[in-house]
Amino acid sequence: MARRLIEAGHKLVVYDTRNDAVTPLIALGAQLASSPADVADRVETVMASLPSLQISEKVAIGEGGVIHGKRIKRFIDLSTTGSRVAAKIAATLAKKNIVQLDCPVSGGGGGASKGTLAVMVSGPKPEIEMMKDVLAVFGRVFVVGEKPGMAQTMKLANNFLSATAMAATSEAVAMGVKAGLDAAVMIDVINAGSGRTTASDGKFPQSVLPRTFNYRFATGLMLKDVRLCAEEAKALDVPDVVMRAVLHQWETTNSEFGGDTDFTAIVKMIEQRAGVIVGSEKKA
Repeated sequence: MARRLIEAGHKLVVYDTRNDAVTPLIALGAQLASSPADVADRVETVMASLPSLQISEKVAIGEGGVIHGKRIKRFIDLSTTGSRVAAKIAATLAKKNIVQLDCPVSGGGGGASKGTLAVMVSGPKPEIEMMKDVLAVFGRVFVVGEKPGMAQTMKLANNFLSATAMAATSEAVAMGVKAGLDAAVMIDVINAGSGRTTASDGKFPQSVLPRTFNYRFATGLMLKDVRLCAEEAKALDVPDVVMRAVLHQWETTNSEFGGDTDFTAIVKMIEQRAGVIVGSEKKA
């Protein structure tokens, strides 16, 4: 996403705890900052895309966070934090006259590279209008409301469905393989029929069947999103039977394969229990 902003002509000041994350951006002309607060000292608009609730809070309102910046006017959070954390950050930033735009995205690493993400945003309308063209660099912008956290609820609903499709497709294909069906043929049939999902259409052909498991989204991140969704459903007192079942599958995958693995590894967890292998490794 940062690279796309640079290519669109925007001047960036960047910071990350990992040098490998910022080095390519520096090579493209971005300026390096020493901390989130340093970024917020040098620009009016700060964007963050972070892996956990705790890190998001620290970067936004913690010690050395953007809240302490001298120039910042708005904070655009592209992370997935859930509505309650988003509301907390927004309220704290507001005390310093900093506006938060809650702006999670969906579409994975591929969508980020191509600029085809679904960009969900909530916050004050004038601020959204001001930043709409910038956000469009990432993909299609959907304005979902003005209340802090509304875009987070939208993102959690989306990622729950994505996580469910991946878990359910893994079980369905493993069942077919154990019955003697060819996994690739199954995926072709599913994609031509009513069972087609983002898992069968994208993840299985690209990462599961060739056994590369490289769809560029971590198991731990998917678990975080499904857990947040289940918590949100419970707080809103809506039915969550399917959510809890899907959450269990992701907790098991995370426990057995680790949070740093690609989230398509959920197939391996299903395979172990089914006693089958889905797909085959490509031979050189």
